[in-house]
Amino acid sequence: MTHVVSDSCIRCRYTDCVDVCPVDCFKAGKDFLVIDPDECIDCAVCIPECPVNAIYAEEDLPDHLGHFVAINAKLAREWPLITKREQPHPEAEKWSTATNKLGTVTLQGS
Repeated sequence: MTHVVSDSCIRCRYTDCVDVCPVDCFKAGKDFLVIDPDECIDCAVCIPECPVNAIYAEEDLPDHLGHFVAINAKLAREWPLITKREQPHPEAEKWSTATNKLGTVTLQGS
């Protein structure tokens, strides 16, 4: 199993989770992060660090967010590795409580 970054991260892109990851499995796009399923060791230390509760163990991912397993796997092959905390998305606070944000971003490039 692996962990999955879900919809809540979109347009927030808090990177608190990156600082605690022991294996550097996070990849960064312009608007959100994903977890590389080939690198994640299922340690779960990232889950409590996310201020918007965007990270789930794959088996705990709600059904309506199941498509994020494939999104994380795909984008992890395309986006660059992130290994330290960065500033969140400029509009993170505004978007932190929004839902169904996937349609607000492009999934190509970083």
